[in-house]
Amino acid sequence: MTRIGFSTGALALGNFEKALALLRGKNTSAIELSALRTPELPKLIAALPSLDLKEFSYVAVHAPSFFTPEQEGTVVRQLMEVPKEYPIILHPDAVHDFAKWSDLQAQLLLENMDRRKADGRSARELQGWFNRFPEARLCLDLAHAQHVDPTMTEASQIISTLGSRICQVHISELDSNSHHHPMSYSALRAFAEVAYSIVKDAAFIIESNLVESPDPSVQIDDELEKVRNLLSRTEWDCAPAWTDQSPACVH
Repeated sequence: MTRIGFSTGALALGNFEKALALLRGKNTSAIELSALRTPELPKLIAALPSLDLKEFSYVAVHAPSFFTPEQEGTVVRQLMEVPKEYPIILHPDAVHDFAKWSDLQAQLLLENMDRRKADGRSARELQGWFNRFPEARLCLDLAHAQHVDPTMTEASQIISTLGSRICQVHISELDSNSHHHPMSYSALRAFAEVAYSIVKDAAFIIESNLVESPDPSVQIDDELEKVRNLLSRTEWDCAPAWTDQSPACVH
């Protein structure tokens, strides 16, 4: 069974303890502990040994998405404290000095970027990064891939050329400002074009931003159900029950 869960940053900005509490009893088997902002990382690293994560068969840590060249060495040293069995998601464009990451590269999952970035967006650009980090694996962000190419052709190319490296999948929907939102039916239809070809043991991590949700528990359930339906459906002629406007079935 595919492992499905959330990024803590999607549930509680900079508060992984609150996010974990929201997920208790939600039957999730995967978690991404997010430290997207550099000041969040020391607290997360210090808490790792005492966190109760036994309900999760897959645990990953998301490294900060931005740090200065002067901060890079400190960030790497802190990430060296992450248990070796926990993958570390890294935005390629955050890296300043490749050599500093050499001892972590087997633990790294490089993430494909959205169209705001100048690199790491396509299969060709990602291959350049894997040439530098040959032991690293891939975190495939479906929303980023759709942002770059709404036809999902580029996503298919990434899977075709780098599919064996996929360890984790980010799933959400991006707006025009690259903000993560709960998934619409149209986004899920697009993701269905490629989801079947992703390796079956990849963990799916939901990044839909529910931080300001008035009822996060309900929305957590909704997003989990969307992903479970996506991964279990082979026919997409009918809209699932959770869509706002379900079209008639096509027979």
